[in-house]
Amino acid sequence: MFQTFRNAWKIDELRRKILFTLFIILLYRLGNAVPVPYVNTTALSQYFLTLQNTVLGLYNTMSGGAFSVATIFALSIQPYINASIIIQLLCVAIPALERLSKEGGEEGRKKIASITRYSTVAIGLLQGFGYFMLMRNNGLLAADAPAVWAGIVIVMTFTAGSALVMWLGEQINEFGIGNGISIILFASIVSRFPTGVGNLINKAIQGNLSWIATILMLLGALCMIVLIVLVNDAERRIPVQYAKRVVGRKMYGGQATHLPMKVNMSGVMPIIFAQSIASLPATIIALAGGSQDGWFLRNFNSGTIPYAIVYFLLILFFAYFYATIQFNPVEVANNLKKNGGFIPGYRPGKPTSDFIQKVLNKITLFGAVYLGIIACVPIIISACSKAAANTGISLGGTSIIIVIGVAIETVQALENQMLMRHYKGFLE
Repeated sequence: MFQTFRNAWKIDELRRKILFTLFIILLYRLGNAVPVPYVNTTALSQYFLTLQNTVLGLYNTMSGGAFSVATIFALSIQPYINASIIIQLLCVAIPALERLSKEGGEEGRKKIASITRYSTVAIGLLQGFGYFMLMRNNGLLAADAPAVWAGIVIVMTFTAGSALVMWLGEQINEFGIGNGISIILFASIVSRFPTGVGNLINKAIQGNLSWIATILMLLGALCMIVLIVLVNDAERRIPVQYAKRVVGRKMYGGQATHLPMKVNMSGVMPIIFAQSIASLPATIIALAGGSQDGWFLRNFNSGTIPYAIVYFLLILFFAYFYATIQFNPVEVANNLKKNGGFIPGYRPGKPTSDFIQKVLNKITLFGAVYLGIIACVPIIISACSKAAANTGISLGGTSIIIVIGVAIETVQALENQMLMRHYKGFLE
């Protein structure tokens, strides 16, 4: 990975893209340090210390700690992620939107992106209002805050911040390296790692957590990183044979190749989407002023078994959902047939597409179970272990898999950019 960045740095265009991406991340982190007015940030921070393993603690981790101090980027990319989920599901359910996304070309994609942006602003308004009500109901506003004006300023600031984060992500997509939203989420999570490791070591020093348990947690995290890297590059290769054909005086085809199908085809997106949906009901209740001692929030926070079960099922759903969107077996089978290719032992056409669909279902199931295990095992350990209950371990698996996945995707994007610039065409 470091060799890839070193080689990319030597290319002027890629160096500018890397510097631009780092500049956007710097702006994002600066925005995370600017609090909104009329909020008692000291009392708010103390309030969030008791919510480390709850849904609001999960939001705080995904925002890089901005949520617990009510900065202008407190909502981070959550409104955009929720809007993307809703629009993509509607594209499957509503024929007009499906035609627009599949047959509308570049213009259709622009319209879908525009709808997603408006939906982000609307969701940002709702979440901003909910966060304001949470602070007001728990006495976390400044003592001299005017009632109505403070609400308007806080909600509009949160909404504008979420829209600005969305815009920053789009700028990375256009002028930087990698997926902008994923990189912003990566920066948010990584910024919390030093604090999390420090808290873990402090608990071991103070005797609240044994050194053996601390070392086992760190070793488990390292093993998880190795597993993520191995499975991320794993693929199922389906053999493909091309028949010989004569065109004029030349003979084409006859070679054997393969059709690669990645085990984890959807990357980190099922984790991100499942996380947002699983935490949505509890988040709505919490932001509406519900008590943390209430039955639902007590039994469905991010460190409980019921949350882990729903989280696991949602990961399975979104893994299949993304695999269906990204890979169409019928289209692949038709392309093979048009180019004279076939899978040995299967006739071209429907038998080939059925076989590809069968293989796709198997590897998607394996990839989804892999994602679910890595995301949910730390939650189950936290729920069953009193020693780990207050260490934030329930958020560890999700954070690690997102960070590693985004890092690998970014490195691959850099390698693809370098391959394009080092390729020697026939004019050379």
